[in-house]
Amino acid sequence: MDKPDLIIRSRRIVLPETVSPASVHIRNGIIAALGEWDEVPAQTPLVDAGYAVVMPGLVDTHVHVNEPGRTEWEGFTTATRAAAAGGVTTLVDMPLNSIPPTTTLDGFAAKLAAAQGQCLIDVAFWGGVIPGNTHELKPLLDAGVRGFKCFLIHSGVDEFPHVTESNLLEAMPELAALGSVLLVHAEVPEPIENAAAELAGGDPQDYQTFLKSRPRASENEAVALMVRLCRATGARVHIVHHSSADVLPLLKSAREEGLPLTVETCPHYLTFTAEEIPDGATHFKCCPPVRERENREQLWAALADGVIDMIVSDHSPCTPALKLLETGDFLEAWGGIAALQFSLPVMWTNLQTRGFGLRELTRWMSAAPAKLAGLDKCKGSLAVGCDADIVIWHPEKEFKIVPENIQHRHKLTPYAEMKLRGVVGATYVRGTKVYESGQFPAIPIGVFLTK
Repeated sequence: MDKPDLIIRSRRIVLPETVSPASVHIRNGIIAALGEWDEVPAQTPLVDAGYAVVMPGLVDTHVHVNEPGRTEWEGFTTATRAAAAGGVTTLVDMPLNSIPPTTTLDGFAAKLAAAQGQCLIDVAFWGGVIPGNTHELKPLLDAGVRGFKCFLIHSGVDEFPHVTESNLLEAMPELAALGSVLLVHAEVPEPIENAAAELAGGDPQDYQTFLKSRPRASENEAVALMVRLCRATGARVHIVHHSSADVLPLLKSAREEGLPLTVETCPHYLTFTAEEIPDGATHFKCCPPVRERENREQLWAALADGVIDMIVSDHSPCTPALKLLETGDFLEAWGGIAALQFSLPVMWTNLQTRGFGLRELTRWMSAAPAKLAGLDKCKGSLAVGCDADIVIWHPEKEFKIVPENIQHRHKLTPYAEMKLRGVVGATYVRGTKVYESGQFPAIPIGVFLTK
């Protein structure tokens, strides 16, 4: 074997089968070998991480970067800086809330042009399924999107309209033929419309009013629809940001049936509870909503049982003004949680209290998302031939989330002031350091994963 360019070693390296002392040998940005801890050729640059954890960088497949068109909400520079600071080495950008959305080749070209030269980490892209764009799906896939996202309810932005069952019966056979995946925001309108009539006159500052406005039935009916269409068309279906525990038995039976269906949830659904959200605290608003404590516990059980495959951020920031903190109106405020930078420590803090460890963290937040996006041959694990995407972090160290350490464009997050365990020391993308102790390189080295 040729001499490596760099070796990173630790007493705690998270490998596909073990957590053990080892050394990661890197050449030309690729993991060339995995050696014993003391297997370090003379004159080879060495990063000795001591007892810090060395694991594959996180792959976050649910990030709204919002550029071009709504760059005042986030943007590629700040999003990828926040990702690097949080140990995320690959993100997949959602096809909205950018203007134009990634639903046409022209929209995708505008996205790539806007992102050019800005990305600190590697970035891939989802396309979108909207009414009438089935003819765009193959060209978008050929151009490099990793799959397609759709909404079954108003998306929150008019330029990304939601689809109906008839729209899906047109698009899903095409996706099945192409071997692509459909990511679904699984809420349908009717239960929400019915709830709105019943809630007339409710206090919009009361979180319970908002929670009742997005009933579990909306998710339950949407998931049932997608299970049926998955069975009928053979298209791969992925349920994004799953929240309702009611429908977990249906998801489990669909998986046991062998349907090509996967599920994600998010740190906020596994951390917060509806009972604890204060009146007017609209920075907790997301759709579907954070639900009750008993619902949260069932999501955790589904993760442990393999019904839920992965944890991703659903980073959906906006300008603080759109959160309407002055009025605290949950019904009118933008729905979305800013969280990209803090997924690793939030989940590690949770996992430790629930008896899970580093291998579960890596499976749920690195390996499974990489597989969803078709990136598992190069991302998501420390294995020979994979990109040397590595995070070095300190699981015993604690820190508090304060504005000074938030890299997102805006500092508004429901995680503010939380004390967490798990401090990221350094992040490497393809063997190049992109973050260390609050510092970033001057030149972004991220590439577009469009091949």
